[in-house]
Amino acid sequence: MNSSAWLRLMVMLVQLWPCSPSTSSSGTQNTVQSFTAVRRVKRGWLWEPLFATEEQISLVPVCIGQLKSDLDKQDGNLEYSLTGEGAGSIFVIDEYNGKIYVTQKLDREKKPFYTLKAQAINRSTQLPVEPESEFIIKVRDVNDNEPQFLDGPYVATVPEMSPEGTSVTQVTATDADDPSYGNSARLLYSLIQGQPYFSVEPKTGVIRMASQMDRETKDQYLVIIQAKDMVGQPGAFSATATVTINLSDINDNPPKFQQRLYYMSVSEEAPVGTTVGKVFAEDSDIGDNAAMDYFIEGDNSDVFDIITNNDTQEGIILLKKRVDYESKRRYSIEAKAVNRYIDESFLKEGPFEDTTIVKINVEDADEPPVFTSESYVMEIAEGAVSGALVGVVTARDPDRDGSPVRYSIVHSTHLKRLFSINEHNGAIITTEPLDREIASWHNITVTATETRNPEKISEANVYVQVLDVNDNAPEFPKNYETFVCENAVSGQLIQSISAVDQDDSAEGHHFYFSLAQEAANSSHFTVKDNQDNTAGIFTVKSGFRRQEQFFFYLPILIQDNGTPPLTSTNTLTVTVCDCDTEVNTFYCRYGAFMYSLGLSTEALVAVLACILIFLVFFLAIVTIRQQQKKKPPFSEKMEEFRENIVSYDDEGGGEEDTEAFDISALRTRTVMRTHKPRKKVASEIQSLYRQSLQVGPDSAIFRQFISEKLEEANTDPSVPPYDSLQTYAFEGTGSLAGSLSSLGSNTSDMDQSYDYLAEWGPHFKKLAGMYSSYRTVGD
Repeated sequence: MNSSAWLRLMVMLVQLWPCSPSTSSSGTQNTVQSFTAVRRVKRGWLWEPLFATEEQISLVPVCIGQLKSDLDKQDGNLEYSLTGEGAGSIFVIDEYNGKIYVTQKLDREKKPFYTLKAQAINRSTQLPVEPESEFIIKVRDVNDNEPQFLDGPYVATVPEMSPEGTSVTQVTATDADDPSYGNSARLLYSLIQGQPYFSVEPKTGVIRMASQMDRETKDQYLVIIQAKDMVGQPGAFSATATVTINLSDINDNPPKFQQRLYYMSVSEEAPVGTTVGKVFAEDSDIGDNAAMDYFIEGDNSDVFDIITNNDTQEGIILLKKRVDYESKRRYSIEAKAVNRYIDESFLKEGPFEDTTIVKINVEDADEPPVFTSESYVMEIAEGAVSGALVGVVTARDPDRDGSPVRYSIVHSTHLKRLFSINEHNGAIITTEPLDREIASWHNITVTATETRNPEKISEANVYVQVLDVNDNAPEFPKNYETFVCENAVSGQLIQSISAVDQDDSAEGHHFYFSLAQEAANSSHFTVKDNQDNTAGIFTVKSGFRRQEQFFFYLPILIQDNGTPPLTSTNTLTVTVCDCDTEVNTFYCRYGAFMYSLGLSTEALVAVLACILIFLVFFLAIVTIRQQQKKKPPFSEKMEEFRENIVSYDDEGGGEEDTEAFDISALRTRTVMRTHKPRKKVASEIQSLYRQSLQVGPDSAIFRQFISEKLEEANTDPSVPPYDSLQTYAFEGTGSLAGSLSSLGSNTSDMDQSYDYLAEWGPHFKKLAGMYSSYRTVGD
């Protein structure tokens, strides 16, 4: 028999002890002495705390205690009763002595206690001796539940190389047994798997590092933790949990190049930015701890550059400046890899960097010609004669064999006729004089091509500035409208003028104004130069008369300060206005216009009156004609028309076509019919023409078509009755009279007699004469 069975047997004996007959009296006395403190003052109940052990199986009810009144004289006169939770089913009471029995197996984890009420009644009087009192029966726990890890399986992470004793994680198990009674719920933790790297605290379940571990050696460990109840005593229940412990990376490893020497090559034709090659330094760490930056040490950092590929952690060597095989054929650079993020706690382990040597050979290539300058700026004076030298561009073949170079201009439409270049020496000349006022700058693209390999071409930009020459005289900036009143006084300013010049002036433009020589002695107006590139026109006399002179034309002489100075004569028109002090511009323009036409105001009024009368007469005629057009198209007095116009697209069939339409409808005077829109004939004709290739005039389709056209003609008021236009898409089958055409006839016109034409009257005399003469000639 194991210890657990012994323990249950002892608990049962303890429970049965209060119910034994030999000890009832002493038990009652001890109860009175021991539990005086808990006895109620106003009642005479005597009982001990009641406990029932869980998971107890018995064939007979088990006594768990006794209720007794101090008024009970052991004569059986009192009756004990029990009510409340489980009364009568789980718990029963002996009505004579108050002993309580449990009849079923209890489970403390489901219900830890029961609340009941007891009462003692006098059998003779049926009156309560003791008032109803409430008491509790507690279910005593036994170790019947195993520990459980509710949060498992566990996963934890701890940095690698953590010192001994570092806390990793904590595991916790639970036990459903009563922690306040015995050791059933007292747990003890132990390590089943995980030594010698980890340890666990027995009471708390905290897992700690037992030694330093390197992630690069092993990055994951599986630890098994056991939890036992009963403080690990024999017979205790246990449970295990699995803890997966991952070692997180720290930067404890420097980068290391896989090679101590790299060999690479690059063509001298390679443009800037070309990838020359790649180097790689390996780092055992991962993530950011393995991130590194590459650098180039030494004097060649101006020719080559290195960048880091963050995805592959490779160093990519790029061409920073063009290389020349003829100048230098070999380069040696030192590349360095340095960790981007360094843990200062590991600096004592050494520098977290590494270096390697890279040898780069320059490969020879057939290079295009090279200009002495990427762009050229040249100057030439405007108006230079054709063939004037603008400048010279020079290019050479950088290869060792030195191929000759041929020059040309990439011509645009207008530059092709302005410049040309000597293909041998690169001299640029003009092909016609240049005008700065049209274009002050010209951009030319010059190409240099190897004569031995025409595919090798280089370009250079040439900027040609056309220098200004004083070849444009100053002039008025606009057409001035100058007016003067008839009562103007002498010395009155009537106009301020200025000038513009298309040429440039290094010192700034300065213009001089004066009257031309032919008007220098004018007795009407004068010019005053303001010395600020403006001038004023002043009157010389007082009073002007429009009847004497309506316009005055002043020749103004304007001179610039160029070398040599240029002058121009600009005419200023002064109009005399009928005004007192202020000039009415609109009225003056109107008067000037009438003066130019040679008309007076009275004459203009007469002309306008004639035009108005003509318009009224024209509108009256138009109105009358419109009213005449509104007459009904069919009136009772309309004369009878007997005209039937039939149009054919093909050769007709003779009289059968005429019989197809009832001409009597045109002779009948009918009233206006209800308007019916005509159908669109064009599309129907095309459709029916296709059908006519398969059906004849006797077909139902043909007859339906003719009927529809006839119906439309009868009901359409927009078509006059004397004009019937019918379109047929069918060819006729012939007439009884036969064909009137001489085509295909076996007889000739010579066999026919035309003498009957003379009997038709004077209207057919001409035709009879023609056929008579034709027969005579034939004979």
